[in-house]
Amino acid sequence: MNLKNINIEERMKHYNVPGLSITLLEGGEISGTENYGLLQVKSNRRVNEDSIFSACSISKFLTGILAMKLVEKGLLDLDDDVNERLVRWKVPENDFTKNNKVTLRNLLSHQSGIKDTEGSFPELNSKMEVPSMVELLEGQTSYCKTPIDVKCEPENEFHYSDAGFCIIQQLIEDLTEKPFHQVMNEQIFEPLRMSNSQFNTTMLEADRQYFSCGHNKKGELVDGKYPIYPYPAASGLWTSSLDLAELVLELMNALKGESKVGISESLAREIITPQRGKSWTGLGVFLGGSEKELEITSLGWGVGFQCLMVAFPYLGKGAVIMTNAELGVHQLEGIIGEIYKSLLS
Repeated sequence: MNLKNINIEERMKHYNVPGLSITLLEGGEISGTENYGLLQVKSNRRVNEDSIFSACSISKFLTGILAMKLVEKGLLDLDDDVNERLVRWKVPENDFTKNNKVTLRNLLSHQSGIKDTEGSFPELNSKMEVPSMVELLEGQTSYCKTPIDVKCEPENEFHYSDAGFCIIQQLIEDLTEKPFHQVMNEQIFEPLRMSNSQFNTTMLEADRQYFSCGHNKKGELVDGKYPIYPYPAASGLWTSSLDLAELVLELMNALKGESKVGISESLAREIITPQRGKSWTGLGVFLGGSEKELEITSLGWGVGFQCLMVAFPYLGKGAVIMTNAELGVHQLEGIIGEIYKSLLS
């Protein structure tokens, strides 16, 4: 994939985007990184290949890879009732769970029957402590004011859900008896040498030399500068475009039986296989195209940031595009969409 017929700096100015980072994959390997602009408007902090952006919901792609690693190790099963492994919190039983149970598979594919309450899962309120995942799932926080439960029969409907990935985080923490970010460090970041990636929600100002600030559609700093989401598995990833490209490459390699983290070819194929008759959803990723032209995507959109991961795993091509501006329109309607279309032209 190559950038063609687009003046990125001009388009950044048009959309009021202070900073942008792109890493491309070609021929089954990372082919290069291009970086533009500033980490913070009206500063001298320039974007480079080590620059770290909020990946927002692309966190779910990474959580899916971690979950599959634990499946590969025999610690989890895609189709077991998650209540068999959950310890500190259980999915409440109701009429909808009589026939089909909530499983890791239907959580990863947003088909667990769990629906997010409108207005839930905002960024961290700096005046409040980071809640435990149990508190959040029990509806005891301002981030989700109603207890999480199943609203329709699992595997009957698709409902994109942050709450579902909170359950996956609780499942992983109960299983390993470790904080989610520690498990991710040990199982994914360290083997793939993703040194510019983290889920920790307690970053200090002194640690933020490489961290981008968030900006609104006018190119102005957002309140707090560094929006944090207190539910890492769903939205808490901070990373560089280069590190995310390493994760895309890991999936491509796993499909060839060459995984660095130990995911088998068969489980890698499961990630990019349409789930329960829904052609657009895999496990932690979304799908388009078919066969050799299969396209996988993961999109991030949060306070002050928008980003996109796209890959054609059987063609060995892909791109990670990260910006530090929230344009207020879908990624494919703004600068990310223009770059995406130029790569496909």
